[in-house]
Formats: sequence, C-alpha cells, structure tokens
Amino acid sequence: MFRTRTQGNTPRPATHARSAVARHWPTAAAAALILIVWQVWVDVTHPPVTTIASPSQIAIATVRTWTTLWPASLMTFTEGVCGFLIACVIGVALGVGIHCSRTMHAALFPLLTAAQTLPLISIAPLFLIWFGFEPVGKVVIVAVFALFPIVVQTMRGLAAVPRFYDDVAMTCGASRAWTLIHVDLRVAARQIFGGVRVAAAYVFATAATAEYLGARQGLGIWLQAAYNSFQTPLIFAATFVIIIMTGLLLLAVHAVELITIGRVEDDEDPDR
Repeated sequence: MFRTRTQGNTPRPATHARSAVARHWPTAAAAALILIVWQVWVDVTHPPVTTIASPSQIAIATVRTWTTLWPASLMTFTEGVCGFLIACVIGVALGVGIHCSRTMHAALFPLLTAAQTLPLISIAPLFLIWFGFEPVGKVVIVAVFALFPIVVQTMRGLAAVPRFYDDVAMTCGASRAWTLIHVDLRVAARQIFGGVRVAAAYVFATAATAEYLGARQGLGIWLQAAYNSFQTPLIFAATFVIIIMTGLLLLAVHAVELITIGRVEDDEDPDR
C-alpha cells in the first residue's frame, strides 16, 4: 500500500511542465478562439449593446465599475468559501457516519437526497425570513447545496475500499477507529476529492443566485441592478467574475489534493 520511488523513476520538473502545457494549451486556445470570434462577430454585425456586448466592451465596463464590482465580488467570494468549507467538514463527517451506520443511512440519506432536489428559488424566501438579508443566510444555503456530492462521494469511496486493507490493519493490532481514519479514508480520499470538486463548481453561482433573491450586497445584487438598468456588459462582467472565482477555488482544491495525497499518477503501481 505504501510505495517508495527510486531516484531514477522520479519525474523531473521539466517533464511536469511539458505535460501541463500539453494538457492545458487546447483549453487556452479554444477560449482565445471563442473570444476572437465573439469580438469579430459583434464588430461586424453591430447588435444592440443591450442584447449582447463584445469582450472589449465587457473589459471596459469591468475597469470602469471596478470600485463597486470588487466589494460585491468579495462578499460573494466570502459567502461561497465559508459555505463550501462548512459543507466539506459536515459532508465528510456525514459520509463517514452514514457509511458506518445503517441506522444513519436509513434516517439521513433520504433527507439529504430530498434536500438536493429542492429548487433554490423555493427555499430562499424561507432563509430570508429566518436570517434576513445578512450574509449568514447565504452561507447556510451554499453549505446545504454543496453538501450532497461530498456526502455521496465519501460514502462511495469508503464502500469501495477493499476489505483486506481493514483485515491487515486490524490483524496488526489497529483499532477500528484508527483503521477508518488512517486506512479507509486515505484510500477513499481520491474519490472524496471528486465530490469536493463537484461541490466547488457550484458554490459561487449558488451564492450569487441567493443574493439575487434577497441580500444587501454581493454579485447577485450587482446582477439585479445591471439587469434592471439594461447594462448587459455589467451582467457579463459579473458572470466572468463568478467563473474566475470558481476556477480559483477548483485550483485550490487541486492544490490541497496534491499536497495531501499526491498526484493521480502516484497511485499507479510502478511495477505494472
């Protein structure tokens, strides 16, 4: 289960850099091509700016309104990250509990599934009644909607751990709790991080939508004001900010995964 690499088999940094470039250049090229085609199409067809804005118009609007866009983005970022971290802690704990207890599985998993099917627009008014327009209500909403994939992937990851791992650990004198923490969770960690990534992809969009339905500040309020004044470039600006924040959070999750359990290639058997 634990492997050591010889010096000769250790990949060099240059190899990692070339591999990263090879993986990501098609994405960068596709994004650049989309922006170029978008800009040319708007310049040639001249659609109303209230219908669609060009990338250059969006960039100009972003710079012009940055003094108000930045505080709104910071609020949404804070709400999203706080709710996401809460969902990670509670989600893994619930996943472990549901995996270990049939009673918890029967009692809680159907409720979690039902909560995931609720549309945000139907429960946001309740959170406004309970928490008002304060950020804590948005944090709770983000945590609730980010919880399900983390719980499910934690359960699936633990269920997929080969039984003989536990048998070997407990034969050597390890307790059931030690085996769960140091063996089962370590083996299931890759799949748990998969659930964390799924949750991270939606937290800022969820926070902005909750703000749109009722808040004092945030990108949701920004989007509402831009929509009411037919400022299409500002709508696109806020949308791109949400995309960028989501990308940064996904990069952070990937970095934590690399630090804690290493690269996916490290899980492969070097003798195969």
